Amino acid sequence: MKTVLSYYKKYIPFMLIVMAALFGQVWCELSLPNYMSDIINNGIVKGDMDHIKSVGTIMILVAILAAACAITGSLFATLTAAKTARKIRSNIFRKVTAFSAAEQDKFSTASLITRSTNDVQMVQQATTMALRMMLFAPLMGIGAVIMALRTSVSLSWTVGLALICVLGLMIFSFFAIFPRFRVMQEKLDRVNLIMKERLSGTLVVRAFMTEAKEEDRFDDANIDLTRLYIFVNKCLAFMLPTMTFIMSGVGLLIIWAGAHLIEADKLMIGDMLAYLQYAMHVIMSFMFVTMIFVMLPRAAVSLKRIGQVLDTKISITDPEDAKAASCGPAYPVEFRNVSFSYPDSEEKVLDDISFTAQPAQTTAIIGGTGSGKSTVIKLITRFFDATEGHVLVGGADVRDLKQKELRSHIGLVPQKGILFSGTIESNLRYGNEDATEEDLIRAAEIAQAMDFINEKPDGLKEEIAQGGTNVSGGQMQRLCIARALVKNPEILVFDDSFSALDFSTDKALRKALRETIGGCTFIIVAQRINTIVDADQIIVLDEGKIAGKGTHEELLATCEIYREIALSQLSEEELGRAAVSGKEVN
Repeated sequence: MKTVLSYYKKYIPFMLIVMAALFGQVWCELSLPNYMSDIINNGIVKGDMDHIKSVGTIMILVAILAAACAITGSLFATLTAAKTARKIRSNIFRKVTAFSAAEQDKFSTASLITRSTNDVQMVQQATTMALRMMLFAPLMGIGAVIMALRTSVSLSWTVGLALICVLGLMIFSFFAIFPRFRVMQEKLDRVNLIMKERLSGTLVVRAFMTEAKEEDRFDDANIDLTRLYIFVNKCLAFMLPTMTFIMSGVGLLIIWAGAHLIEADKLMIGDMLAYLQYAMHVIMSFMFVTMIFVMLPRAAVSLKRIGQVLDTKISITDPEDAKAASCGPAYPVEFRNVSFSYPDSEEKVLDDISFTAQPAQTTAIIGGTGSGKSTVIKLITRFFDATEGHVLVGGADVRDLKQKELRSHIGLVPQKGILFSGTIESNLRYGNEDATEEDLIRAAEIAQAMDFINEKPDGLKEEIAQGGTNVSGGQMQRLCIARALVKNPEILVFDDSFSALDFSTDKALRKALRETIGGCTFIIVAQRINTIVDADQIIVLDEGKIAGKGTHEELLATCEIYREIALSQLSEEELGRAAVSGKEVN
């Protein structure tokens, strides 16, 4: 929370202007009833038109000054709130994009969206109200009480009665409404989460015909949130007419009591009307205070939720004395006795892993589900840090390199293809904005994507829908591979990236990679034997440990786990043909 509050320091000059404007507004509004009383007592009652004109002119000028102060205060309060909210949103975005996988696991995507939108908006609204009302209401209330007592002490009991009623209303709101604001934001997170899961899992939901179940699930969360909103808004709706009733009742009491005092020549008509105005100011001030007390607790909840994101310590950071990976054009990747376990887990995902992926060679990683294949990739790209041992890229430990430099040498093709809204060209340029059209075409040809790109009406300018929904899974994967190639990296990492490709495209793509950019360090995570038979080195993982290491032929002879995987996919005859095909690719 301290982090968020520190953002307001920059706008202290704006806040001082707001304070000055509020002081001016309060002075003007407290002066107007006095002028009105003067006009009635010394002008209207005595029939002095000159006095009415002179004092009336002053009233008009004071009213104009009050309006100017109000406009100035509102303007700078709004500027402070809007600019601070912009900075908070920007910092949340930067913070979240800097999160490692460990930090991302602490917050759901739906919750992060709520915190960066709804919560920030709530803080912005509360900031505007606080700057306008938090100073204005107490000043106006205290000033109005003093001026009312100066006008007539005999009527002071009416204001005291009004304050008792207003304080009772504030106590009710404190105990009935405030505790539910935190629950309201949590229920909103739940609704956003279910909505996101429903949208992202539409195909699965339809395939299993669970639309009704998902609708019921959403309805339950939606109804919970609705009930809470209804209760809170009922309470708020009850407060406004109650305050109006109190104001009207106090007004009647003042007129009734004032009439008796006027009849007894203890009070003048103008003074009674001025006192009525001051009483209304007192009640309105406390109503504003009540609104602040309603808004601020909810904003405090939002502020705390935002602070939880901004104050989260990032586990993957750049070293202060960063080194450089300098191996010329070659960048080997080496694992030295690497072990890894996820945060808050005692079980090791990887245990004592050691191997070296040499430049101009293909290192393949294969294993069963949960064997740790993808975790190896995450350690190379430093999405996680090794618990034990060292991961070296270009001869330097990845923890000694700046993340930007490390990842500038790596072209990653993730297991799940991801494209961004835009065009095919903008997606291919994602890792290299300076790439020429020839570079894009070359990368697309290597990735076997040029055939379907040429079939598009606009070619490279063809629009890509959000999430790449207007291309097939295989086309999306080939575009992702082309995007990594456009980056022209020294290390190419494929995290089970060939699974969406047919066998002939898979073979043609691997052959093109060998022939055109064979100097790279190739690391392939795969589940299909056909994809890795031509690899120079195959690492077989089993329950986080290396169960075998060697070429396809060596592992068939020496590693039982690899042989079982191979025979589960291919027959003995097909294995022989696959090995020959792999040699042809080489």
